[in-house]
Amino acid sequence: MNESRKVDIEHIFRLLPHRYPFLLVDRVLDWSLGSPPAIHAIKNVTINEPFFQGHFPGHPVMPGVLILEAMAQAAGCLAHLAREQSGAREQLFYLVKIDKARFKQTVVPGDQLHFHVQQKRMVRGMRLYTAEARVADRVVASCEMLCAARPDSK
Repeated sequence: MNESRKVDIEHIFRLLPHRYPFLLVDRVLDWSLGSPPAIHAIKNVTINEPFFQGHFPGHPVMPGVLILEAMAQAAGCLAHLAREQSGAREQLFYLVKIDKARFKQTVVPGDQLHFHVQQKRMVRGMRLYTAEARVADRVVASCEMLCAARPDSK
């Protein structure tokens, strides 16, 4: 990716409205506003995650819906980084639709999830993304997602 940049957790706090226990992106390793805009972010999965208490006792597995949410948060980081670069006003991005979701492997404590998200297109304030979550270079989940921008009501 060109325009290579890392984004630490303090910057992520400024990009996303999510907070513990629902913030699921720990760091952005690389991002680009090139063609196509793309981001590579990570989540370190630990046994301390609150969802592991009930999913599943004695056999902790990260819920697939949270892997999808984490990929959406990575897409949100990309959208907000683009907004910062352009100087546009603050917006919130809402997940509108998920298509083609696939889960190929379980994610367990000790795994490091790598999110690779690319923006396919943007139409009338909505952005279509393709996303993959990987552990050790193996795809564990993938999807297409549509997100809609709305003005921040702060």
